[in-house]
Amino acid sequence: MAERRRDARDVGEGARGARAREVADAWGELVATARRTVADGLVVGTSGNVSVRVGDTVLVTPTGVPYDRLTPDGAVGVGLDGRQTLGDLRPTSELPMHLAVYRATGARAVVHTHAPHATAVSTLVTELPLVHYMAGALGGPVRVAPYATYGTPELAENMLQALTRRTACLLQNHGTVAYGDSLDQAYDRTAQLEWMCRVWLLASSVPGLSPALLSREQLREAGERLREYGQPGPDADGVPVA
Repeated sequence: MAERRRDARDVGEGARGARAREVADAWGELVATARRTVADGLVVGTSGNVSVRVGDTVLVTPTGVPYDRLTPDGAVGVGLDGRQTLGDLRPTSELPMHLAVYRATGARAVVHTHAPHATAVSTLVTELPLVHYMAGALGGPVRVAPYATYGTPELAENMLQALTRRTACLLQNHGTVAYGDSLDQAYDRTAQLEWMCRVWLLASSVPGLSPALLSREQLREAGERLREYGQPGPDADGVPVA
């Protein structure tokens, strides 16, 4: 009997150890992704935020802490109900937005930035014009969520509406949100969105000319092909286009 109890205890300790390693690895990837947003010019200072889901725990960047100061032992985690379960630093003020994505989708990671070209576009249109077929990799024409104060349930709701059948959207006078099956995928979608916004702004800036745009049918055809693009695996891109 004592031996069975000892075996059960060993199994429990092993499971806890494996979970701790999983959280540590995920936090390391989150920190690297957050720092990448700064290095690539998608955020300035402590703007923007990143999260990744590990089981029922959502690891998030803390509010007001420069990403180069984040340490391996400084992980911040919350439950899907928003209750903090890990760490002493306060989670990002945009936590409602991140949690809304996880509750409504199968996302494993979310990246929010204040990317300059995307933010500029968010002030001009209600939907990013179809300047490039890679919009198909985000589910279709990228919508702009109406403005609401940062960190509010209203902003989270506006964002969810804009993300319907999409994996990325613009936030009016604010920035971008993208999600994916991994941090790499969420980041790549963010970068793709910023690039498309930059292309549209550049093309639109030529006096006397207007950029040629794709039709919905052309985008749908490209979306079908994008489903088969790249190698099979968790980061394979392409989602239904509507």
